[in-house]
Amino acid sequence: MSNKKPANKSYRFLNAVERVGNKLPHPIALFGLLALFTIFLSAILSAAGVSVVGEALGSDGVFVEKTYTVTSLLSREGLAWIVTSVVSNFTSYAPLGVVLIAMVGIGMADGTGYLTSVLKKALSVISQRAVVPMLVFVGIMSNIASDAGYVIVIPIGMMIMLASGRHPLAGFAATLAGVSGGYSANLIVATVDAQLAAISTEAARIVDPNYEVNSACNWFFLMVATVLLTIIGTLITEKIVEPKLGEYTGDVEVETDFNSLTEIESKALKRANLSLLISVIVLVVLCIPQNSFLRDADTGSLITGPLLKGVSAIISVIFFIVGTTYGYGSGMFKSHRDVCKQMGVTMATMGSYLALAVVASQFIKYFNYTGIGTMLSVAGANWLSRINVSPIILVLCFIAFCALMNLVMASATAKWTLLAPIFIPMLMKIGMSPELVQAAYRIADSSTNPISPVMAYLAVMIAFCQKYEKNSGIGTVWSLMLPYCATFLVMWAVLLIVFMLTGIPLGPGVAYYLS
Repeated sequence: MSNKKPANKSYRFLNAVERVGNKLPHPIALFGLLALFTIFLSAILSAAGVSVVGEALGSDGVFVEKTYTVTSLLSREGLAWIVTSVVSNFTSYAPLGVVLIAMVGIGMADGTGYLTSVLKKALSVISQRAVVPMLVFVGIMSNIASDAGYVIVIPIGMMIMLASGRHPLAGFAATLAGVSGGYSANLIVATVDAQLAAISTEAARIVDPNYEVNSACNWFFLMVATVLLTIIGTLITEKIVEPKLGEYTGDVEVETDFNSLTEIESKALKRANLSLLISVIVLVVLCIPQNSFLRDADTGSLITGPLLKGVSAIISVIFFIVGTTYGYGSGMFKSHRDVCKQMGVTMATMGSYLALAVVASQFIKYFNYTGIGTMLSVAGANWLSRINVSPIILVLCFIAFCALMNLVMASATAKWTLLAPIFIPMLMKIGMSPELVQAAYRIADSSTNPISPVMAYLAVMIAFCQKYEKNSGIGTVWSLMLPYCATFLVMWAVLLIVFMLTGIPLGPGVAYYLS
């Protein structure tokens, strides 16, 4: 990966993780083997009659007792599903549309040279010391737009680091740490807050029919966490990841003349930035009316409306407009045919990702179909509910358990739908508030995201790394992200304990214990 490999123990461990991980089969073959393993494992567990009893949210919004079993993929029904779902598994693969749509806009802005010009201009005024904390912070804040950060912030972060004369994979690590590891942290109340609070409310009403968990219940805690994770992410990037990577020796050219823009580039940049400003103004104006199509039709909220649900497409359109404007301004585009040609060039670069997505989507869908992850989550939750320890120790055990469960179940809301009806009533009965339980869950659900094998965007992350380091694989991602995951998990948990011991409220009017 680089010409510099530090020799201390921590680096030797990370380098070993990278070597072992990258000695695994090619990612396409690996996901194929995992899919086959899931097929046979599901048959074994199903034949053995393995099951677990837990609670589930019914169609009427009430939690009911449910027996969880494993569905065999080697049964008649399972084999029929495999055959008939291949295409739908791929086309419904969540990252697929997001990535391709986003790349239409980003690819246009990059291919025309707009992003390069912006970076030149930005790097002439931004301190080198500010680059990494900016990337981590922007990554964390990107969860406002749900998963858009994975396909928009991360590649731009890699470009920024490369343009700064630093290793692009350090930019990858810093931004992924923010986007994925800090997914639950934020300075404002976002969509995920409302989703988790709604589930927590239903779970709490098993004990208290009138209990209400509001969307801002963890707000103060997550604001402090945003600052903490930004600092930690910066330190890990600069003190561990960058020294490990060493000097970039890949074949992607490094821009060294940051401060000079030609007269044509300067004019094109001004026109493109003007189009960006106009696009943003138009978007804001469209959001203002209470009956705007970008607002929730029932509540009028922008947070739950089409604005944030379609943010990837909106950003892509804006990038497309700006990139096209720059292309015409620089003389690269003479007609619409040049624009269309550039779109084709951009999409052609996604071939390796598409091949990987075909196989990765099958594995993830197979795993979800069998219910193995769900059963493991419920079984582990049932065990944890039976241990008798102090509240702080129980919170730490809960965080550790959820962190492990995040390695087999990727969706934050899906896991919480399973775990909330078990843990919230259990902990309410010993006096702990649902808001505290939810805060603990969010720590675990975020921290281990970057190393989760079932993370939907893992294939995308590998593809991003391979753009700059052809030999990158799963081991590369794991070795880069392990320091962030471990440190985020420990320090974020410590922060929660500090909040508990000092009595600092988790959010407006939120208590730790029930009266």
